[in-house]
Amino acid sequence: MNKIIKSIEDAQLKSEVSKFHVGDTVKVYAKVKEGNRERTQVFEGVVLKRQNGGARETFTVRKQSNGVGVEKTWPVHSPIVEKVEVVRLGKVRRAKLTYLRDRVGKKAKVKELVR
Repeated sequence: MNKIIKSIEDAQLKSEVSKFHVGDTVKVYAKVKEGNRERTQVFEGVVLKRQNGGARETFTVRKQSNGVGVEKTWPVHSPIVEKVEVVRLGKVRRAKLTYLRDRVGKKAKVKELVR
């Protein structure tokens, strides 16, 4: 049974997945369907977490919009996500940045990784 599920999941994986890590500032280009037309919507924010692996892998991005925190979660291999573009590399020492939800202003920023 496990081999059958694995083979189905492997068929659904994207061939090219953008390389990004927790703490990076990214732009997510997602397809949005409105009625009978389709457009691309850009969501820019900090990657809070990446969960699971394989076909079920998801990532969560957070941004501030008019003083309100907005978080969205997408599957990495979803056909809705066109591409994930890394704007800035972040320097963090945690796998999940949920503590950023409680921070306001400069404390909510992630340090930039200098290479």
